[in-house]
Amino acid sequence: MSKEKNPPRLGENEAKAVARMLRVSPQKLNLLAQLIRGKKVERALADLEFSRKRSALDVRKTLESAIANAENNHDLDVDDLIVAQAFVGKDMVMKRHQARARGRAGRIEKPFANLTIIVREVATQSQA
Repeated sequence: MSKEKNPPRLGENEAKAVARMLRVSPQKLNLLAQLIRGKKVERALADLEFSRKRSALDVRKTLESAIANAENNHDLDVDDLIVAQAFVGKDMVMKRHQARARGRAGRIEKPFANLTIIVREVATQSQA
């Protein structure tokens, strides 16, 4: 007697990619997640290409991975994909100390974040 198999959490027309342990604060990473949320993947890749943020490269790699997962694992059409969800989660925080005046120590926190991107295939309406 075993448990029932877990139902799939994604729809038939969805694919996802997760980047873990990104060395950037979740607040800064969320700015880039907001930038691409709800856009077509071509437009989102172009926006990330010309973004001046340091973590735009990590977000772009994760988005390209989600697109590759959609194409290879789920047989979805790349031209019809949009970024359905892009959300950020907290990960661990490294704690360090820096010497301060009068023999004291200041605490330095170096946060890490997780990024999840879900792409969805939408039916395109034919131009007549």
